[in-house]
Amino acid sequence: MTTIYDFIMPTLDGSEIDFSHLRGKPVLITNTASKCGFTPQYEGLQSLWTTWRGHDLQVIGVPSNDFGKQEPGSPDEIITFCQRNYNVTFPLTAKSHVRGPQAIPLFQWLAREGGFLSLPRWNFYKYLIGRDGRLVNWFTSITSPESRRVQVAVERAVMDH
Repeated sequence: MTTIYDFIMPTLDGSEIDFSHLRGKPVLITNTASKCGFTPQYEGLQSLWTTWRGHDLQVIGVPSNDFGKQEPGSPDEIITFCQRNYNVTFPLTAKSHVRGPQAIPLFQWLAREGGFLSLPRWNFYKYLIGRDGRLVNWFTSITSPESRRVQVAVERAVMDH
């Protein structure tokens, strides 16, 4: 049975995220873009990371240019934009395809786990992985990180020991 722990992803800064090192920790994965109407959600994602990382929550952004070509930047441009405008300190993976036949294995797995409706249809889809490495819940772009639904789901995932 595949879990989040079976994936490794390169990061924007040239290192990698080996998800097996996150075993037992809840993970919130979001496909991101710097030039989208939902880009201000970086602020809410950073707030979740700041609030809950002491309780093991991992927040990971996956920049993608798949929707409206809204992430055209180079790795350095994306990092600079996120840090300068939203003080992002959570990890960002390398820019990746998150939909269609070119979707990276992680997003292919998320689509299988969440079903057809969970396929990202725009930037800032959010996927919450439980401490067991399985998909717990997912949220569309219009559900902000500050929404009650996301806050409650994250708190439950974090407190589930």
